[in-house]
Amino acid sequence: MSPTGNAPATPSAKKATVSSAYIDFTDTATAGWAQQYLPDLIAGEAEVFGNRTISGFLGQVGSEEAMASDQVIWTEQGRLHVSAAGTLVASTGVVTSTGHGVRVGDNVVLNRTGVGTLRCHVTAITANTYTVLPYTQAALNTSGAGAITFTNGAVTGFVFGSEYAKGTAGRTEYLEPQHASLSNKPFIAKEKYTVSGSDASSIGWVEVSSEDGTNGYLWYLKAASEARVRFTDYAEMMCIESEKKQNSSTVGVDGSEGLFAAIEDRGHVLSGAFIDASAADDLASLKLILKRFDAEGAIEENMMFLNREASISIDTMLAAQNGYGASGTSYGVFNNSEDMALNLGFSGFRRGSYDFYKSDWKYLNDGALYGAMAEGDAVSGVIAPAGMSSVYDQGLGKNLKRPFLHVRYRASETENRKMKTWTTGSVAGNTSSDLDALEMNMLTERCLVVQGANNFMKLV
Repeated sequence: MSPTGNAPATPSAKKATVSSAYIDFTDTATAGWAQQYLPDLIAGEAEVFGNRTISGFLGQVGSEEAMASDQVIWTEQGRLHVSAAGTLVASTGVVTSTGHGVRVGDNVVLNRTGVGTLRCHVTAITANTYTVLPYTQAALNTSGAGAITFTNGAVTGFVFGSEYAKGTAGRTEYLEPQHASLSNKPFIAKEKYTVSGSDASSIGWVEVSSEDGTNGYLWYLKAASEARVRFTDYAEMMCIESEKKQNSSTVGVDGSEGLFAAIEDRGHVLSGAFIDASAADDLASLKLILKRFDAEGAIEENMMFLNREASISIDTMLAAQNGYGASGTSYGVFNNSEDMALNLGFSGFRRGSYDFYKSDWKYLNDGALYGAMAEGDAVSGVIAPAGMSSVYDQGLGKNLKRPFLHVRYRASETENRKMKTWTTGSVAGNTSSDLDALEMNMLTERCLVVQGANNFMKLV
């Protein structure tokens, strides 16, 4: 619709799409913006990205606790049974395995992948080797009653007991309990927001509503609240993404072990699961996940924090297992009916002896973060155990029950560095310096403790 000639638009008494009431803001000839009747300025900001903060993940699965030292140290139990994995020389029966824990007199189940399994007796050991003889044949590389001939290469297995001849002496070695002593150091993160005195006094009111509950009209407070929300996100992202400094690194800070680094070092990483796969392939991936967890703590309840692709893939996999008729739609099983909108979103499921509770993780979907990465490059999810773990705290000298994830922050009777803020300058009532500005300073000193990382899995 075009105005009649270049005449100014005439307001209508009511809302009506008539040509005489149309105003063309691009018409420079009539200076549309300079006409008598200007449009109202919408004071409120349009929240086009929804809730922009990504923090909250650690709050769902962990807790927070103060610490007063430069590092936190904890001890985790080792496995109860002895693994016999190593590299075999079949002709001599010598298995090279650093720190093996096998003793003379032990009986071991020894497996050569693709060949078979033999039960053997340990006849000699050194610090990093043990020597075995099979029960069914003269040597590992000759066939016998079991008709199995071992070749040189990698072997796996485990100790299943011991056997001694009559009248012989007892054990000459003892088995020490295995444990791992782990530690992490807190990182120090900082942020600053500055507004000049002139800008603080300018009248540029915009109604604001922010993620941290900030409401008001003073624009620079809006920017300050956003700086705080962003810094809160950074504090959580540092707990997730941080890396410890390695010997070859020349970076000038120590670093800290974040969630992803802990999983990559002591947990499990599974590639290609729940990404552009069929329901059958996704079931196979789930089976592999269960097998890996079976080999670890076998914790029954687990949380799955996923990006959109992985979440929908799991929904599709579960829906495919309950097909009804040719369309593959189930009624009743998932509280669906023919007369209601079909719900194919699953918040939880059980497979084998495991319960999984599924949730979308905004951190993996955000278009400014992992959501901007191509499939195969981004992290598609994390599986974390629910509940508590028992761990020996060397600082307190006793076993404690704690969540598998918890944040330690520096604090004392006089200083709390969990989320510290202070203002400087000479604006808004401050008189700490002659700087004609308001400076808001933020600091946090914290680290993440990942207990039982062997029960976590990162999906990529």
